[in-house]
Amino acid sequence: MNLLQLGHSRYRETLRVFRGRIQLRLLLAGIVLVLLTSGQHNLTALEKIQERGRLVLLTINGATTYYLGPEGEAGFEYDLARDFADYLDVPIEVITRGSVGELVPTLRSGLGDFIAANLSQTRQRQRSLRFGPVYDEVHPVVVYRRGSSRPRSPEDLLEGSLAVMGGTSYNRFLQQWNTAFGLEWEAREGDSIEDLLEAVSNESVDYTIVDSNIFDLNRRFFPAVRIGFEIDEVERLAWATELSDDDTLTQKMREFFALPDHATRMADLRGRYYEHVELYEAVGTFHFMEQMRERLPRYRPLFEETAAEQELDWRLLAAISYQESHWNPDAVSPTGVRGLMMLTQRTARHIGVEDRLDPAQSIEGGARYLNSLIERLPDRIQHPDRLWLALAAYNIGYGHMEDARRLTQRYGGDPDRWVDVRERLPLLTQERYFSETRFGYARGYEALHYVESVRTFYEILVWMEGREHPLIVAQDSSSERL
Repeated sequence: MNLLQLGHSRYRETLRVFRGRIQLRLLLAGIVLVLLTSGQHNLTALEKIQERGRLVLLTINGATTYYLGPEGEAGFEYDLARDFADYLDVPIEVITRGSVGELVPTLRSGLGDFIAANLSQTRQRQRSLRFGPVYDEVHPVVVYRRGSSRPRSPEDLLEGSLAVMGGTSYNRFLQQWNTAFGLEWEAREGDSIEDLLEAVSNESVDYTIVDSNIFDLNRRFFPAVRIGFEIDEVERLAWATELSDDDTLTQKMREFFALPDHATRMADLRGRYYEHVELYEAVGTFHFMEQMRERLPRYRPLFEETAAEQELDWRLLAAISYQESHWNPDAVSPTGVRGLMMLTQRTARHIGVEDRLDPAQSIEGGARYLNSLIERLPDRIQHPDRLWLALAAYNIGYGHMEDARRLTQRYGGDPDRWVDVRERLPLLTQERYFSETRFGYARGYEALHYVESVRTFYEILVWMEGREHPLIVAQDSSSERL
């Protein structure tokens, strides 16, 4: 064998060894990958969440589900789901879809862990989803526009057009109505609840159907809509996971909803999102929107400037001012309070306001007074309870508000929770209770109504600005001309 042949032989041997080593490494890597993949595949749904380090919620945007509020992410479903994530000791991540119908395919694709979207537990859905405990029961209601003929039965819907959200559970009774008397309807896949209520308001649609809890939250924003009749169908609301042999996540849901403090937490959430709408009056909202157009543009720059200086929300200051004076700078009450923020003479002196009828001074004074009340409350009280209690003090006086807190504690409630204090405020009008207090009689009902009205007007402003409502857009352009 010559040197050239010897060189080729050694090269081939070296190449064979090199290839062998590569194949061995690839084989080992494949074995490791299989082991890793196999381990991941064998993880339960709950273990995957823990390993991933977050719980992924699938939902839709809406007042009862999920939205970005003035203080960040909010919504009844979101807050409840965030508590569940805390129970699992992981942060929550939210993925929204445009309609209920898109949520199930998204869940099946593996992008989310569970659906929380005001979802009703139906037989059809139980064929493809596993539901957790039922946490609420509601009724669908037929909605029509105020001033038009009120529908009182399904047959009355034949006289107009009916549109509903796509992917809802309403299809089961709508099909029955179609069979019984030929009712037709339009399922709008891309429309939200708010889109449909607005369609009824502007008369592009005659009727729509929503769950009663959703209507309760949205009727403030659409004062022209009314309930025609309630449908005799109970919607049982529950969270849903993918239907499989693995029910570890659903088991955790059962544990979560069975916690001893669950009833208290649900009461807190209902208090935050629903109770203040009980005092809603459609006529008041009509007048509010009328004054938004006629008066608010003139004072909005002052609200915005003062809010920035005092680290408050301008929409909150505007809501307080509307409740106090209907944005009338010359307003004077029989008791002598006056101006846009209706300051008493004593309060004005205390915070350095010289002219209560001067809009700029009044707004600045009201903002500083509100901040002073917020700061006086014990540090342990958190927002938003801190704000609602301060608003009650703005109306009734700090001393009377503290009396109500003491009564709350004395009779078994939590004095740091607005939902508990609001129940005891009316006791300040009853001698058997106010005789136990330091400051005596006070119009507790008025303070209760005051706080809830401010909350309503505030949320309307937030909602309008978030949707670029024509009233708000028009105000933006008006503000630029000032």
